[in-house]
Amino acid sequence: MTYPTIPDRVPAGATPEGDGVVVGPGPVRIDAFIDFLCPFCKRFELSSGPTLAGLVADGLASLVYHPMNFLDEASTTHYSTRAAASSGCAADYGRFVEYAHALFVNQPPEGGPGLTDAELAAIGRGVGLDTAFTACLSEGPYLDWPPYVTARAVAAGVSGTPTVLVDGVVVAPEPQVITAAVAQAARRLAVAMRTTVVPGQPRTGRFPGASWGP
Repeated sequence: MTYPTIPDRVPAGATPEGDGVVVGPGPVRIDAFIDFLCPFCKRFELSSGPTLAGLVADGLASLVYHPMNFLDEASTTHYSTRAAASSGCAADYGRFVEYAHALFVNQPPEGGPGLTDAELAAIGRGVGLDTAFTACLSEGPYLDWPPYVTARAVAAGVSGTPTVLVDGVVVAPEPQVITAAVAQAARRLAVAMRTTVVPGQPRTGRFPGASWGP
C-alpha cells in the first residue's frame, strides 16, 4: 500500500504518521474520520462526543481524530480543508477537542462559502484560544494537512464520514456501539497481557498457576 508523503508540518499531538490528532493515553484506540462540513459528522459529534470524552477521561481509550476534506466541493471556498487546517492550529494551542466541537455546533450549510476566517477566529476565542491562534489561521501552515489525512484514509479504505474504528475494526458511529466495542477490546487486551510469554518462564494462562508447554 502506497501512502502520500507526510507534510513538513503537522499539528501538535499528531500520530507518528501525522494523519490525526491524538487525545488521551488510554490503551484502546478509537479512530474517528470526520469532515467539519459533514452533517452526519455533526450528528455523530453531538450524540457521541460526551461518550468519547468519558472513555478518554476514564483512561479506557485514546481517541484519534482524522479531519478530512471529502466535502471541499460542497462549498465555494474549500471550507472542509480550511476548517480542518484551523483545527490543526487549535491542536497547537491545546484546544483541539473544544474547537472541533464548536465547529460542529456552528456548522455552515453545504453549498455556500462556509465560515470566514474571521468567524473561525471568533469560534476559537469562544473556546479560549487567543491571538496566536488567529495568527496561525492567517498563516495557514496546515492547509496541506487535510489532503494528506484524506489521502491516507482513502488508501486505508475509508470511503465516507463519519467512519469510526475501535482497535482497528469499523463500528457504527453510535455511543452504545462504541462503548461496547471498547469494552470488548479492553478484555482482549487484558487476556493478551495475561498470556504474554516471558523468556525463560512458562506461558501462563488466565488462572493463577495455570501453564502449558511450548
